[in-house]
Amino acid sequence: MPTTQLTPHITLEEFTASQTASRMGLDNMPTGQNYENVEQCAKNMEKVRAILGEKPILISSGYRSPAVNAACGGSSTSAHMSGLAADFTCPGFGDPHAICKKLEPLLKELEVDQLIYEYASWVHIGWTMGTPRNQTLTIDNRGTRSGIA
Repeated sequence: MPTTQLTPHITLEEFTASQTASRMGLDNMPTGQNYENVEQCAKNMEKVRAILGEKPILISSGYRSPAVNAACGGSSTSAHMSGLAADFTCPGFGDPHAICKKLEPLLKELEVDQLIYEYASWVHIGWTMGTPRNQTLTIDNRGTRSGIA
């Protein structure tokens, strides 16, 4: 099956890949507005890639259909379901904390709704169709708190 290139470095297949969907036989292809959001999110991720020195970004979770989101225990308000969020790492740049610290001062410029440091695991970045909150959070063994700790 041919790949669908969304941007120079991100494919639709990469953005919709889901072990949960594969294991459970769930459809995880965006349609309509969600597909348009996925395209815009991929473009935004290209901006993030440029900020991180053009190092490859590894997306672990992009679009999640509502069924996939529920099956993997995602938030009922997750921006992943609208195609407006990505969980990622960028090993060539640094660990997730270093990525968040690099992106944190650029939230307004990037029109980021949420930047979440998922302690020692990955970065969650999300956009919104409304007014961005420019919110930063840290999630670790002490819970969820404001800011990048």
